[in-house]
Amino acid sequence: MRKVLVLHGPNLNLLGEREPNVYGKVTLEEINKELQELAKEFQVELRIVQSNHEGEIVETIQNSRHWADVIIINPAAYTHTSVAIRDAISAVNVPCIEVHLSNIHAREGFRQASHVSPVAVGVIAGFGKNSYLLALKAATSIILAEKKK
Repeated sequence: MRKVLVLHGPNLNLLGEREPNVYGKVTLEEINKELQELAKEFQVELRIVQSNHEGEIVETIQNSRHWADVIIINPAAYTHTSVAIRDAISAVNVPCIEVHLSNIHAREGFRQASHVSPVAVGVIAGFGKNSYLLALKAATSIILAEKKK
């Protein structure tokens, strides 16, 4: 079975309430439900984790190294600040897809730089909840390509 870790960073637990003009009105629970439905269609087992704590995110990434085929991560604010998360992704040798609901390149200058992007296989941003669904489709493609090798 294909295995994908979906990791939501800080403040994403407030989706639907937090700045709906930027992040939309969809809740994290709704995103997770749609991911689970798509995962069934793609025959993917998901582990979904949300944390507001950098160390917990690092430990989740590290603990996934022998389980996950791909990591989908929305590091949220840690995108722009966390070398520790970047280093954890680099260390585990699991393909990682960086996801953002908003287009970070069209936002404030400090949000346009990512520590994660250089160690990710790709970045999907600006499509709201569909960023996650597109990432799951990409993750499935990565897994299938790896299995053919």
